[in-house]
Amino acid sequence: MNFDQSIAAHTAWKGKLKAYLRKPDKSLAAASIRKDSDCSLGQWIHGEGRKYSADPDFEELEKEHASFHKAAADLVDRADSGERVAEEAALGANSSFSKASGRVVQLLMKMKTRHSSN
Repeated sequence: MNFDQSIAAHTAWKGKLKAYLRKPDKSLAAASIRKDSDCSLGQWIHGEGRKYSADPDFEELEKEHASFHKAAADLVDRADSGERVAEEAALGANSSFSKASGRVVQLLMKMKTRHSSN
């Protein structure tokens, strides 16, 4: 996986989560989402991406990616418990989910710039 693929895989989650919050059908499992090493980007961070561990943003990428997964899992938990989760509050610019997601993309873009052959 390269940086562009990592960004695309990560950003696809917002659409998936948005659809789930509209209709929580138990197709997503909070316990699985909470594991930041199960998704494509997480597998990259914990695997092939480790070759960038000396990059000044790599450690923060790991942290923000884990925060993103926690925020997404918390939203799924809330929806699964029957709470009506307002999309704007849950996924809007000031939400924990969006802040962590945006930061992950920023860090990946910075790393891509530094390692442009990827």
